[in-house]
Amino acid sequence: MMDTATQALHRLQPLGFTQAAQVHLNLTPAALVEEALRRGEGNLTDTGAFMADTGKFTGRSPKDRFIVKDAYTQDSVWWGDINIPFDAGKFDQLQEKMVQYLADKEIYVRDSYAGANPDYRLNLRVVNELAWHNLFCYNMFLRPADGEDTTWTPDFSIICAPGFEADPAVDGTRQPNFAILNFTKKMILIGGTGYAGEMKKGIFGVLNYLLPHEKSTLPMHCSANVGKDGDAAIFFGLSGTGKTTLSADPNRGLIGDDEHGWTPNEGIFNFEGGCYAKVIDLNRETEPQIWDAIKFGAIVENTRFIPGTHTVDYSNKSVTENTRTAYPINFIDNAIEPSVADSPKNIFFLTADAFGVLPPISKLDKSHAMYHFMSGYTAKVAGTEMGVTEPQTTFSACFGAVFLPLHPTKYAEMLGQKMDEHPDVNVWLINTGWTGGSYGTGSRMKLGYTRAMITAALNGDLNNVEFTKHPIFGVEVPASVANVPAEILDPRNTWADKEAYDKTAASLAEKFVSNFKKYADFANDEILAGAPKVAVEAGV
Repeated sequence: MMDTATQALHRLQPLGFTQAAQVHLNLTPAALVEEALRRGEGNLTDTGAFMADTGKFTGRSPKDRFIVKDAYTQDSVWWGDINIPFDAGKFDQLQEKMVQYLADKEIYVRDSYAGANPDYRLNLRVVNELAWHNLFCYNMFLRPADGEDTTWTPDFSIICAPGFEADPAVDGTRQPNFAILNFTKKMILIGGTGYAGEMKKGIFGVLNYLLPHEKSTLPMHCSANVGKDGDAAIFFGLSGTGKTTLSADPNRGLIGDDEHGWTPNEGIFNFEGGCYAKVIDLNRETEPQIWDAIKFGAIVENTRFIPGTHTVDYSNKSVTENTRTAYPINFIDNAIEPSVADSPKNIFFLTADAFGVLPPISKLDKSHAMYHFMSGYTAKVAGTEMGVTEPQTTFSACFGAVFLPLHPTKYAEMLGQKMDEHPDVNVWLINTGWTGGSYGTGSRMKLGYTRAMITAALNGDLNNVEFTKHPIFGVEVPASVANVPAEILDPRNTWADKEAYDKTAASLAEKFVSNFKKYADFANDEILAGAPKVAVEAGV
């Protein structure tokens, strides 16, 4: 029989490996922490979590993410600034160079999978230069059962070597760092960056292509939870909208915090086996589940200690504001395993509208749901970036444009199809942003009110409430919600200057329409019918 090291190397032969100084196969979290400490890759915090830095890159590098353009992808991928084409020959060249680079090094190999529904799972094999990266993969991908045979031929493989840098002039990359997806070779190459999230989001990109293209399944950049009666809910939202906070509900089971699929017949399922949460300004009072999950086996990235201690100072932004933690989902007390549920009863689109225009809760019909899904709107407030003196719109198609290999209309049409198949599903637009005026004049919507509105929607309390149509955005606004003052439900009523509201609302509507122009030629009439009415007279 082959010894473990020989077995491990044998598994890597299809990737081009014939040698390595040592191959560590499927080490336990404790062994990986020990390896990472031995190699000086980081330190332990006083809670037992492993603290590591990601180096020069403290986030993904979207301009250095490529997809190999070949016979399989050339007519299906949405090519452009998001999906940048890469030459197949250059990919082969880079793969060979990376294998040579790793040939005299210790490497860490992990067999994992993505997709909690076994009918849609993607068997993975990951090769890491860093031990803590392999621990990240243990935490974030799904873990095979004890004793499960993982000598599989992987559906996709990742080679991640932060210490390897490309030569852009020779290798066809933009910079020395890169993340390249090859759907024909079923492989992802990541080099020149220590940001572990590139691996997680690389597989998310793969699933965003394969599931709609081959499995008629809608991939979603969302969190999800489920009630005691099996009523699932999903939450879409860009950074700062409250997605993590609002989906964390002690009365509901957590399905997952970031990536899910909605199948034709079997409901929804989590792609991942863990959570990757921001920790900037984290405290136990506001995020107790995340706080308690940061223990031995968890990872914290780009954080700093309180001087003279091994206690993490979560307010420290000296490295980046994108400080994060990665931990297995079972570190959350109310997480459900396996991470699957029936089709959702409620879908929430979260937006932090800093203009104070959108209602705090509104119901969307199919057209408006598809339109707002494709728009993926939120707004940055003044002062968050240099030169930003007033609220700035942010639009990200399907609440995750940078992860979409296919045209956004494909995903929006699939959402509309799901609504046809499940006529009892309710889609809600939740504004967690400003009321009573734009940022600087109005105030942020109280979290307690937002929670009360979401609870009312989940409980079906709004099923028999009277709704009125917003004159510009066309969404349906409830007349009353339990435990929420009625006067805040109509945003125009909260503004002292009604004319100013009308002008601001019309201006935001124009921004929606302007953003949507790049999709208009591909969108069907039903999607276009969800657009705001920019020609509506003020006050009408």
